[in-house]
Amino acid sequence: MAKPLAAGAESPWVSATPELVARLRSEGARGLARAISAVERGDASAPELVRLISAEAPSPAVVGLTGAPGSGKSSLAGAVVAELRGRGHRVAVLAVDPSSPFSGGALLGDRIRLQRHAQDEGVYIRSLAARGHLGGLSPVIRDAIRLVAGFGFGTVILETVGVGQSELEVASVAETTIVVLAPGFGDGIQLMKAGVMEIADIYCLNKADLSGADQLRGDLRGFIASLHKRPWPPPLVATVATTGQGVGDLWEAVERHRAQLADFPEAEGRRSKRLCDEAAELVAGWARLQAGRILREDSSLRQELEADNDPQAVLARLAERLRWTGPGGTR
Repeated sequence: MAKPLAAGAESPWVSATPELVARLRSEGARGLARAISAVERGDASAPELVRLISAEAPSPAVVGLTGAPGSGKSSLAGAVVAELRGRGHRVAVLAVDPSSPFSGGALLGDRIRLQRHAQDEGVYIRSLAARGHLGGLSPVIRDAIRLVAGFGFGTVILETVGVGQSELEVASVAETTIVVLAPGFGDGIQLMKAGVMEIADIYCLNKADLSGADQLRGDLRGFIASLHKRPWPPPLVATVATTGQGVGDLWEAVERHRAQLADFPEAEGRRSKRLCDEAAELVAGWARLQAGRILREDSSLRQELEADNDPQAVLARLAERLRWTGPGGTR
């Protein structure tokens, strides 16, 4: 789970208990927001809090929306939420924003285009700060997913920052990844050269009513035809998010993909990879924190590093001093 390996920030709660979980659940969206904030801060009680809240929750359907800025991801997310609410789904939208370089907080806040759902108790919207995380997702995203599932939201929409190849991480978290494209971004073939194109389970041609949509549709069909290694070709769905056109078809494509995964060994492989990736990230995060602490405290090691001007020179000594003692632990 995200951030149990930090130094262990002071928690507003003495400990995570079933009574605390019951109280947070009674607060609804406010209680969920408080739980996610505890994870974002790295509170010492956060790992146990996540475990208790998510213990009995079924795994939600997690759908990633990624693509270049301006492709209409936020409008599309709002349209998908409306479609799902019409089908009776409870939906959480976790929107990953760029971070302030000073506060580390999300710069954009909750998406304006999603505010029409703000008073709907069946919808939860939360912006999370990427905090410089290169994969395009917030480092606490996996625990946020566990928490919203524990509060009864069966579908989670991940809307990512939209920064090209750093978006690749969304595919390691989402069951179904939708790459959103729109006409008006220049040469469509150049867009397809970006690695992000290859992670799509579904291609969404948004703003399909604009000039240039037919050309982009043709380019995309040619690209899809070249994906010979896929067990099934990713579908291409055209939408106009501002009117809702094609959004139902897009969700039908998501449900077909989930059904395909259920009948294909790739599904278990994806789940295993997600868990392995998360475990590796947790250890890497802990090691980074502890290595920084050691270098701050050990002036001789720091001087050696500065004298050689080569981090490799102190790598072996740093690795020797790293010891895992449990969540929040130090050597």
